[in-house]
Amino acid sequence: MLTPPRTVVRRDGGLYALERALQRRGFRHVAGADEAGRGACAGPLVAAAAVLPEGRRGEIEGLADSKLLTPASRERVYAEVVARALAYAVVVIPAEEVDARGLHVCNLAAMRRALASLTTRPEYVLTDGFGVDGLGVPGLAVWKGDRVAACVAAASVLAKVTRDRIMVELDGRHPGYGFAEHKGYVTAEHTEALRDRGPCVEHRFSYVNVAAVSGREGAPPRARRPLGTAAPEPMERSGPPGGTVGVALGEQPRPPAPVGEDVVMEGGVR
Repeated sequence: MLTPPRTVVRRDGGLYALERALQRRGFRHVAGADEAGRGACAGPLVAAAAVLPEGRRGEIEGLADSKLLTPASRERVYAEVVARALAYAVVVIPAEEVDARGLHVCNLAAMRRALASLTTRPEYVLTDGFGVDGLGVPGLAVWKGDRVAACVAAASVLAKVTRDRIMVELDGRHPGYGFAEHKGYVTAEHTEALRDRGPCVEHRFSYVNVAAVSGREGAPPRARRPLGTAAPEPMERSGPPGGTVGVALGEQPRPPAPVGEDVVMEGGVR
């Protein structure tokens, strides 16, 4: 029995090379998934998934890892992704659930739900950094996937823009922390506001820097959120045809993950 030839994707092949290679092997609908807010100590964790069309229609000018784009460029690329994607989905997990279930568990669950919510069923899945099981289709976890695969970059933009908009809205509800500027990440200004004001309901009490200023540093991560600080009702969000936006709540807790529980992953503190 002859085995099919290996597919070789060159490093210099560009952002679309991996998807095009998979499509040449028969996987027409390749989905990408990514998250935003993993390293923030306030606000929700947001995951997104996207399937871009084959060919020129799926090529979006300026598409890149969301962290490499200016806010104005992200908004423009976001609009293009929403307009062109065969399907996209966004899942929002509030800080309260991150505290209750753990960051890593919520991260994988959010990407899984976003992929499962796609109205076009993917035939292959690319995820940024972490493999996601239970999808029923083949997949690959790609290191720095948002800089390697267009569909993952598209998902990263969807997640980042959605989360940034939420944080600007939360800044109006909880003034004084600077959520509209630093988006809940551990900047010097945010740290100073935490020391001066203490945490609000949108902070993640399972993170050690928040626990330290809340007086619950010695409690286990999932017991750090004090009684009476439950997050408010999730904000209603909707998306145009072809895309879905939801709030991830009510899923049965899973066993704790061995890593990622209360570590600020994106340039924060331990």
